[in-house]
Amino acid sequence: MTENRRNGTSSGGHSFGTFGGVFTPTTLTILGVIMFLRFGQVVGQAGTLNALLIVLGAKSITLLTSFSVAAIATNTQVKGGGAYFLISRTLGVEYGGVIAIFLYIAQATSVALYVIGFTEAFVGTFPVTLSFRLIATVVNVAVFLCVYIGAGWTIKVQYGILAVLVLSVLSFLAGALPQSSIETFRANLHSAYLPGQSFFTMFALFFPAVTGIMAGVNMSGDLRDPGKSIPDGTFAAVLFTGAIYLSMALFLGASRPQEALIHQGLIVREIAWSPLLITAGVFAATLSSALGSMMGAPRVLQAFAADDVFSRLRPFAKGSGPAREPRRATIVTFLIAQTAIVLGDLDAVAPIITMFFMVTYGTLNLACFLEGITRNPSFRPRFRWHHWALSLLGALLCLAVMFLINVLWAAVAILIMVAVYGLIGRAEVLAAWGDLSSGLAFQRARWALLRLEKERYHPKNWRPSILALSGGAWSRNHLAEYACWLSAGRGVVSLAQILFGDVEELVVRRNEAERLLRRHIQEEGRAAFPAVVVEEDLGKGIKTLLQCHGIGGVRPNTILMGWSEDPRRVGLFGRTLRLCRAMGRSVVVVRYDRRVERNDEEAPKGSLNIWWREPHNGALMLLLAHLMKQNRIWRNHPLRILCPVPPRADRENLTAEMTDRLALARIDAEIVVLPTDDPLSALRAEVVREPFAALFVGFEPPEEGHEEAFIDRYRPVTELPGDVILVSSSGDVALEA
Repeated sequence: MTENRRNGTSSGGHSFGTFGGVFTPTTLTILGVIMFLRFGQVVGQAGTLNALLIVLGAKSITLLTSFSVAAIATNTQVKGGGAYFLISRTLGVEYGGVIAIFLYIAQATSVALYVIGFTEAFVGTFPVTLSFRLIATVVNVAVFLCVYIGAGWTIKVQYGILAVLVLSVLSFLAGALPQSSIETFRANLHSAYLPGQSFFTMFALFFPAVTGIMAGVNMSGDLRDPGKSIPDGTFAAVLFTGAIYLSMALFLGASRPQEALIHQGLIVREIAWSPLLITAGVFAATLSSALGSMMGAPRVLQAFAADDVFSRLRPFAKGSGPAREPRRATIVTFLIAQTAIVLGDLDAVAPIITMFFMVTYGTLNLACFLEGITRNPSFRPRFRWHHWALSLLGALLCLAVMFLINVLWAAVAILIMVAVYGLIGRAEVLAAWGDLSSGLAFQRARWALLRLEKERYHPKNWRPSILALSGGAWSRNHLAEYACWLSAGRGVVSLAQILFGDVEELVVRRNEAERLLRRHIQEEGRAAFPAVVVEEDLGKGIKTLLQCHGIGGVRPNTILMGWSEDPRRVGLFGRTLRLCRAMGRSVVVVRYDRRVERNDEEAPKGSLNIWWREPHNGALMLLLAHLMKQNRIWRNHPLRILCPVPPRADRENLTAEMTDRLALARIDAEIVVLPTDDPLSALRAEVVREPFAALFVGFEPPEEGHEEAFIDRYRPVTELPGDVILVSSSGDVALEA
């Protein structure tokens, strides 16, 4: 299915909103078999107080994970595979492979959970003589056949299923209210665990009742506005279902004695105003969830197999029909579910699923934490209400609960993760997508540098690695300042000084110069590194720096220098610009306006402007301006894009095109269209109307012999009041990354 890049909708015409595309499927996945068949047992054994803590604890984990899901899902175009896709494209193929296996087994085993729940409700409603496992097997086969043939029709009836579930909950509340009493509530406040049971075994039994927050992410390709619908719908579903569970816990604890809650499996039906609605709710919830898991699990396996991590799984990447239905993977999912049905019951299957989902959610939180803590410039999610600390807390809670539930199984799960990670790492799979592993490697020492040598470059991982030709820095401090502003703590800044002479004669002086430059950097509080070389003249010194400075993946990708109109250096200036571009470096030239009053606490007054004439240099200018605004003193300066166009140009179409480009880049800026036949005059008039603090202007290096014409061409721009930043991009930046 071809994705529409601008709005995320599919070419098939699906355009679900928040309610239909995210809230409804997420709520249907969360409200299921545990709520009807085992929640009474949880409340009975744990007591009402502990039951409320179990609900709040479980919901806290899914709520924290929802923050991570919303952040990652609104930072990338989500395709098939759900959490596997998010983690593999963020943490890399090794972690992605681990999660693919855990998530697939969790969803495949969930089919058994829902089938067993349906069968238990069916046997409790209709007197039958057939064996329990035989009925469960028949149901499992029916679910398998529906999905194997094609179960797209289930999406069309989700609103009806949701209505049945809501009515069944209302029926329970309507029945429980008149039967509740303060005496019963007080008697049920404290725990009454059966032998071998505890708070954490009850937590493990209940936790599958709150999973399902990935349902909205799986629908991403069919949403009108994924960046809005996924966060809104997911949080609404988490809070809505949380309110239901809390209210049910209170009314269960107030309407029946603990003995009845513990030993009567379908006690919700006995309490309800209409038992028939409860039965309908159980059947609707279990069958819809079983179908959903039977459809979701094979797609995870198919997506994992399609990435060709393990060659033996390659046959499962094949799809059938125009929709590429994963029928081979569906057969394997059926067999896993059937094995779980034969070997276990509801109480045995639920803790296993809990462990698998804990691993999945914990790793998802870890992915978002690492994206946030490494301050990757490509991590610009549209969902703003996230922080790496929340993701870290979510990951730690998942890890802690795993060990509190069962130390042995938690250790086994972690050992399996390490083993799978090691197998994929030894296979040395080359991922064809950009991921956070390069960003992490960028900030580590020898191990990371060696790994970066093996990494394939991707625009997602672009960071500003700036070599500033600032001399001693104290004489051209503004270049060092701009280098640090433009990197915004996301990259590496080197301040370069060139000494003239013979290196053998100036070794001591060179070492002293480097020491002084390092001390100056420390005194100014700059996050930068000194680079001092000795050469015969300035031109050779620049060539030496361009060829030798840096190591591995942290070689400079951007050269920053000052603007020069010195007639004696015009030729050298032009040769330097051409050399930088020939060696694949982007070039930033700063014309510093010394007429502007400044202080260390505030940036010059005015806006950050980008003179947009073509997208090649525009992409780098927009990203550098965005990074510059991340600095505290530039944060409140408005970012404006000035677009000069002929008077008769289609201004509305240009504005719409720029708006789409900004939305794709996830960068906010004001678009100012300047209809004019004379762009320079229009620019001057705009500067008079609204002065700027800094102006980004794209350029191409001059051809040999045309250096003076180049200076004359840009003089009208460099004479404007305010700092002018000329940018020439090497083309290694992509805004959509």
